[in-house]
Amino acid sequence: MGEVFAGRYELVDPIGRGGAGAVWRSWDHRRKRYVAAKVLQQSDAHTLLRFVREQALRIDHPHVLAPTSWAADDDQVLFTMDLVSGGSLAHLLGDYGKLPPATVLTLLDQLLAGLSAVHAEDVVHRDIKPANILLEATGTGRPHLRVSDFGISMRKGEPRLTETNFIVGTPGYFAPEQLLGADPDFTADLYAVGLVALYLLTGVKPDSRALVETYRREGGVPAAPEYVPEPLWHVLGTLLQPDPAARFKTALGVRKALADCGELIKNPADGGSSPTVEVFDQIGPLPAGYGPDGPQPSGARALQDEPTRTAAGPPPGAPPTGAGSTGTARPGAASETGSFRLAPPSSPPPASPHSPPPDPAAVSPGAPYPYPTEGTYGYPPHGGGAAPHPSTGQPPGSHPQSARSAAPRPGPSAKVAVPVLMLAFVLIAVGVWALTQS
Repeated sequence: MGEVFAGRYELVDPIGRGGAGAVWRSWDHRRKRYVAAKVLQQSDAHTLLRFVREQALRIDHPHVLAPTSWAADDDQVLFTMDLVSGGSLAHLLGDYGKLPPATVLTLLDQLLAGLSAVHAEDVVHRDIKPANILLEATGTGRPHLRVSDFGISMRKGEPRLTETNFIVGTPGYFAPEQLLGADPDFTADLYAVGLVALYLLTGVKPDSRALVETYRREGGVPAAPEYVPEPLWHVLGTLLQPDPAARFKTALGVRKALADCGELIKNPADGGSSPTVEVFDQIGPLPAGYGPDGPQPSGARALQDEPTRTAAGPPPGAPPTGAGSTGTARPGAASETGSFRLAPPSSPPPASPHSPPPDPAAVSPGAPYPYPTEGTYGYPPHGGGAAPHPSTGQPPGSHPQSARSAAPRPGPSAKVAVPVLMLAFVLIAVGVWALTQS
């Protein structure tokens, strides 16, 4: 049996990890179903505040994956979400490279539908990227995506949790105005949608800085990139305008514009045929001792075959899942979301005593703008370190007591201990003498 958290959630196996915590497949003993549980691993004030913000978000929409409940147990906290097993758009890109325009149009429509529901709650997501857009395992059927990971989202008007000269998000998906320190806004999310769309159509991660320079050099929207249909580029080119005032203002407006050019995209010149894109299960089978209806009795667990513990790969005939991939379930990779320092002003402002401490992942002011490799938050497309155990913080396989084997704290020095002991003996002697005189 796995560890039971707060008497309700049984942690089954790790399926990913983000910047603030590990994500586990868990069995909800109350609702009798499997859920995804994000276990917070850090307890500093900033992380706890972000946790409170994220778990408080309640958006009921078919294309949004928001927290459904939360629990606390001693010094550990978690919140749960629906279990989505089809991986993310990062998986799809790793499996197929560039996607057919008709498939991209379907995915964009769903992404914008979910984002429209998020914006309707006055929430700016701030971390739209392929790894945060999860997919149901629909096979060769119509894909179904869900916007996830609201760890750095915020409602418009809420106080920031970082200093004003820091930017929070994922390098490569920042809107130009974010790099200038502008307040989070819906148009920044829409800019990131444009970058994601370009990635899906070309199979190559866009260079945001180079794109901005191209717009400035051309004095407007440049020519459509290779593999991007002209009708679709009219919409994406507006989304990617460096000036936020020149972009679409709402996700609903983008959906309407895409619908207008949809017929041209859905009927390609090759007769309407389009390669089949399959979204298969990326999590793999349950470990020994667990079945579709939850934990199995101990007798049934003992009868399970050891070879069945290995994760199943893609169905026969499916494309490979990336270079060097074996198709087995892979451990979680760390999220690349973080805080990054903006270019400092000519004269740095004095530090406020109430300012929060800088994020350890922040980039130094003089360092070039970073572009780390693609990672994921929920279900990682490629290898990485396994998620540590939520209680001990140790990697799987390590002894659970190893975290407690630190050296004992040193006591006071002899110069302090001896006088204190002598004083104690004197006080005891005086007390005994006083008692004998009464």
